[in-house]
Amino acid sequence: MAYHVKIDVSPIYEMLNSFLVYVTKKWIQHLDIGPEWIQDVEGKLSSNVRAALAPAATWPFDDFDVLFAWAAYQNTTSENQDFLNMLSELSAEELFARVSALMPELTIEESTRIRNSYVPLLRLWDQHYCQNISEDHRVWLEEDAEEKRILLEKMGSELLIEYATAGVIVEPMPGLNEVILFPTVHNRPINMYCFYEGMMIIQYPVDTPEESEDEPPTCLLRFTHALADPERLRLLRYVSDEPKSLADMCEELGKDEDPVKDQVMALRIAGLLRTHLLGSNRKEKYSIRPDGVSELNMFLESYIRI
Repeated sequence: MAYHVKIDVSPIYEMLNSFLVYVTKKWIQHLDIGPEWIQDVEGKLSSNVRAALAPAATWPFDDFDVLFAWAAYQNTTSENQDFLNMLSELSAEELFARVSALMPELTIEESTRIRNSYVPLLRLWDQHYCQNISEDHRVWLEEDAEEKRILLEKMGSELLIEYATAGVIVEPMPGLNEVILFPTVHNRPINMYCFYEGMMIIQYPVDTPEESEDEPPTCLLRFTHALADPERLRLLRYVSDEPKSLADMCEELGKDEDPVKDQVMALRIAGLLRTHLLGSNRKEKYSIRPDGVSELNMFLESYIRI
């Protein structure tokens, strides 16, 4: 059964993404902004604000699934403070009802805890960080989202998702009715997924313009970094025949999971691997992405002016 794709864009997503990266430090070594961004932000926040935000680092990561679902289904505003006001003003029953069909295991008590815990911290984050983000970021995201809406009519759902995410494959599956796709800057170059009952949210990265034409584009640097390691080249060769899971790779190659996971991540963010999502159980398989090789040639020739 085919699913419907919605291209969404909002600074609310960027507020949640940047807050997630700051408090959890998740994937920070693989993100373009890197650990230096954490240090820069902490240098600009007061000690009181840092202390107030710190407890969120120990809260369940799955809380963000609920926050993103509220953001995707708020349907009233695209502004951060209006969204946070809405969460504060809704009754516990109304707030729970917004996402209960998407998340059958969520309880009203957990929904209320998440609202009461995160809204005050997100207000602080919006005031002390998000309001200082350049307006250019919003323009880049809105322009990219509009481009993807136009391409959706020409390419169809599956091809558009693969193109926007540089390799995420979402085949039609029983029960999947909608995929919400939205652009982000802070989490580039990775994709993040939220799985729900009948719906998925997928974020895709948008590269910011290079400051100078003399600087190699970030996407080209990802390619060259990924291909500089012989082990990663061997891994590409290994998955060229058919999709393989992480467990397949570890078992058949006789390697530990952590180094293989790092190699897969480097190849994936360079756009050289496809990620095949295999349903709401969150299992994944990986295969070579032929378009990635073509893009490497294109970016290299463009930069060196062949």
